[in-house]
This record gives sequence, C-alpha cells and structure tokens, in this order.
Amino acid sequence: MTESSSHLDFERPIVTLEKRIEEMEIQAETDGLDLSRELHNLEEKVEKLRKEIYSDLSRWQRVQISRHPQRPYALDYIGRMLTDFTELHGDRHYGDDKSIVGGPARLEGEPIMVVGIQNGRSVEERQMRNFGMPHPEGYRKALRLMQMAAKFNRPILTLVDTSGAFPGIEAEERGQAEAIARNLYEMSHLPVPIVVAIIGQAFSGGAIGVTVGDRILMLEHAVYSVIVPESCSTILFRTRDRKEEAAEALRLSAEDLLTEKIIDRIVPEPFGGAHHDYDEVASSLKLHIQEALAELRGLPPTELVDQRVEKFGRMGVFEE
Repeated sequence: MTESSSHLDFERPIVTLEKRIEEMEIQAETDGLDLSRELHNLEEKVEKLRKEIYSDLSRWQRVQISRHPQRPYALDYIGRMLTDFTELHGDRHYGDDKSIVGGPARLEGEPIMVVGIQNGRSVEERQMRNFGMPHPEGYRKALRLMQMAAKFNRPILTLVDTSGAFPGIEAEERGQAEAIARNLYEMSHLPVPIVVAIIGQAFSGGAIGVTVGDRILMLEHAVYSVIVPESCSTILFRTRDRKEEAAEALRLSAEDLLTEKIIDRIVPEPFGGAHHDYDEVASSLKLHIQEALAELRGLPPTELVDQRVEKFGRMGVFEE
C-alpha cells in the first residue's frame, strides 16, 4: 500500500476500473452522451474482479487488509458494541499508556470490563497512541483493570490489534518482558470469563500479553502470529523482500489458526474488509461475543481456570 492511497496494492486493477467508470460518468454528463450500457458492463467487470480477488487472498494480502489505515480500531468497536463505557487511566506505578484503553462498560446491560489496544489515524494521534505498541505500563494498566474485573466478578473482553510491544530501550528498562510475562500468568488464573477478539493484526508477545482467554474470536481478515512477516523474512532470509513467503510459512490467517485450534471462532467481515462497514462488523462481533459469554457464564471459577490452562497447554503439542 502506498502512503498516498488508502487502496491496497492488490486492489489496483479494481481502482483503475473504478476511475474509468468515474471518468465516463463525467463525460456522459458533460457531453450529454448515453453511456449506460458501457457503464453497466464496467460495473459488472469491477464486481467480478473484486469477487475473484477476495475469494482467493494470499496470507500476505490478509496482512495488508489487517493493516488498512481505515480499518476500525478498538474504540470504534467499543462505541458501537458497548454502553456506559468509562475509560480508566494509569498503571499506579509509572504512568498512563495511551496505546491501551480500557474500563468498565455494559454489553446489552451486562456489566463487563473491556481492554483494547488502540492505534491512531492522524500522525498526531498515532504518535500519542505510540502506533498501537504498548509500553510496560500499558500491560500493567491492562492487568490492573482485569484484576478489578475479577474483584467485582465482571467478565473481561479484550480487543487486540498491534504489531507488537514497543521495542525501545526505555520499555526494556521499565520491565517490558516481565510485564508481559506477568500478564500471561495472571490472566491464566483470573476466576472470571475472558473473551478475546483479534480485530486486526496481532503479532509477537505484545499481542499475547492481552490474549489469554477462554474464547478467542478472530475477524475474518485479521492475522495472528509470533512475529511480523517482515521481521521473519529478515531473520530467516536476511532480507525483508521475502515477506510474502514468510507470511505463507507463518500460517497466520484465521482459517489457519482455527484449523490448529489456536482460536475458537472466525467472525465474518463485510465483503472487502471491516473498513467497508463499521456498523456491520461491530454487530457481527457483538453477536459472537454474546454467544461466547453465554457459553461461559454458568461455569464455576475453578472450572473456568482449569479449562483455560488446559486450552493453552494443548497449543503447540504435536506427534511425529
């Protein structure tokens, strides 16, 4: 994707045809011509091409969709799915990390605690949100809110969208690795239902630091992996240019992860991606969250914890 366009690289043939349609419409209006048949044929061609492209996406193309600059972020979903949201701030140790947002809210009247990783759209907002890459204080804030949820017996919802935890030296100085590790341990033992929704890209330990849950939902075009394809390509092939090959090897799509039983459900997106209809994708995700919570609501706390530990203990087990 280029900086000057919100269209993805593989969508260029579609964009070219759409521009041609726009030009013909202007010409028809300016010159008083009847180009309805030609326009209809071009529109049919656009729809056919769009279906061909989106019915056979590569894993790298899914990475591109997950990073679309107009894709809805955590606060977009919170505003559409929840009511009475009150954002809480700070980790009570160092400061407030604005890449992590969270607080109490209601889902169709039911009290819950929501925690999300938030990016920005403008340059200023991206900088303020640290490009959706949490610092240690962000993970500690998330844990503080989740422990508060456990204290008041509220289910937890996390919305995950990050390229990874912030890799700067100051984050390491403030205990980045310990903060993520602490979250993994504490989340695995919290005695309340935890539903995780992967809404965009979910890479590295920065994602899993808020992704330990009883039910893991994943949007259709989201991606989830231990490393971003560019870094994987650099490590394995000594060049970033083989990122497409790395993405295939990582098997990071929702279908891959459902097959491997890493996630529990795939949430459908509007045709072409979540950025085409915020309300539709939020409605779809909300329904899946409600279904997941309904499955967990009656389980005793000890059973919830046992099942959660067993769930993650099974991941990565294989036979030769």
